[in-house]
Amino acid sequence: MNCRVFLLATLLAAGSAKAATLVHNVSGYTMDGPELVTFSALEFDDGKVTRLYASEGDARQSTATEQIDGKGMTLLPGLIDAHGHVSSHGRALASVDLVGVDSEAAAVARVVDFISAESSSGSWVQGRGWNQVLWPGKQFPARQSLDAVSGEAAVVLGRVDGHALWVNSRALELAGIVDDTPDPAGGQIIRDEQGKATGVLIDNAMTMVFSVMPADSDERIADYQARALRDLAANGLTSVHDAGITAQEVRGFRSLLKAGEMPVRVYAMLDVLDPANDADLEAGPSEDDAQLLVVRSVKISADGALGSRGAALFEDYSDKPGHKGLLLLTDEELKHHMTRAVAAGYQVNTHAIGDLANDRVLVNYEMLNQSEASRALRHRVEHAQILRPQDVSRFAAAGIVASIQPTHATSDKNMAGDRLGQERLEAAYAWATLLDSGAQLAGGSDFPVESVNPFFGLHAAVTRQSHDNQPEGGWFPGQKLSREASLSLFTQDAAFAAHQEKEIGRLLPGYYADFILVSDNYFDQPESAIWNNRVQATYVAGRRVYSAGQE
Repeated sequence: MNCRVFLLATLLAAGSAKAATLVHNVSGYTMDGPELVTFSALEFDDGKVTRLYASEGDARQSTATEQIDGKGMTLLPGLIDAHGHVSSHGRALASVDLVGVDSEAAAVARVVDFISAESSSGSWVQGRGWNQVLWPGKQFPARQSLDAVSGEAAVVLGRVDGHALWVNSRALELAGIVDDTPDPAGGQIIRDEQGKATGVLIDNAMTMVFSVMPADSDERIADYQARALRDLAANGLTSVHDAGITAQEVRGFRSLLKAGEMPVRVYAMLDVLDPANDADLEAGPSEDDAQLLVVRSVKISADGALGSRGAALFEDYSDKPGHKGLLLLTDEELKHHMTRAVAAGYQVNTHAIGDLANDRVLVNYEMLNQSEASRALRHRVEHAQILRPQDVSRFAAAGIVASIQPTHATSDKNMAGDRLGQERLEAAYAWATLLDSGAQLAGGSDFPVESVNPFFGLHAAVTRQSHDNQPEGGWFPGQKLSREASLSLFTQDAAFAAHQEKEIGRLLPGYYADFILVSDNYFDQPESAIWNNRVQATYVAGRRVYSAGQE
């Protein structure tokens, strides 16, 4: 293990003589650039780290007025998810959960149970998480199975990746979708062999349903956000980059901030297609003094997702000849939105999964970053999943961050080969190759597409395996990352991707005391068990925001 002990003598000049709180009797770790720092006690005052102590004996010199016995647990920096969807997660916690269902019939059964249990479900029933790749035959579902159980309610169920909807006939009727409704630009209405709409809508076609659904109130959005943030804290996250939020969601966060109800930091990416966000764009980036809510980036989507065959590829899908996926914006639209965001001083974070979409995004970033002012904004490619080998080096050369989600690799491994074929897999989900090229990475999950639990991401990065240790040796094992590199993804690297590398992501004097206590030692436990680590307590700026004993 490449590590060094952070000696007391090194820290005396930086520390306060009367720190308020000492957390001792821990196995402490933090990254400091490429090095792993170990310590036995951490001291903080006024929300920020003042000292680390190399040993329990050294920690006895502390004059802290409060002491917390870590009881031998492992102390890690608070984990940062560089790509999640907070409101969607909160909504998912309050709707039909279809994650992991193994058949269309099982999904329908969950809808039945939800309708039976929720007397307030009303005329619209929502849910998310289905994945037809896990089902026998791997075929998209049909509206008829929902029609049989939904009565007069409109049912709207999001695919696990958020790029497809499965709806019943009532929802199609309300959206005005009939069999001969043309596909919208950047979207697809799936039809059967007779040309009839099946009830599955891809990417921009989903908007036709969303536009007729009753809008959530500001209070409901804030409730979703508060519920989600509490769940993030329980999973060891102290900060999240919220990928693509509306002006209403911005209002929700600001109301929570004003009420003192933000247990987790939020780095917000404005949805550039929401015209109500233009006011924030024109006003320029904003943040509060405590760095709990930072609004200084935008989110753009260039293509769809691989599972729903919406990711935009140069060549046909291996399992669907004649189909190359969907570009959600024209070249002119993509350039326009990027340019106006940069002009307002905003970082641009663009969703790109397919190799064609990644190329289009990189071309625009390379053009923008001929200006040093633009390069300094640290633009990001969100996902960067499928790359051509010749495109890997472009990230470091242009100063572009690759914001990756390690669990996508382990979730997609049984499907990606069908979609792409073996040759294109060589530069897909290529985290180690990107890192070795000198690219700056950041780690996230894309929750609720994947689990919000960051230890799932750490496990996936280290092992390239599912929780049952498959495949043996890991999927494309040459792309495995070390434990240090994986921890860095979810701490200091994610902080860098948000321009926060001097405030969070490390446990060093002057940094916020964002840390977690976990049951098992991440650096000593078997690789196969990393995903099963348990968070015992979460602290943000020295304030405990979660305790396993007080759930």
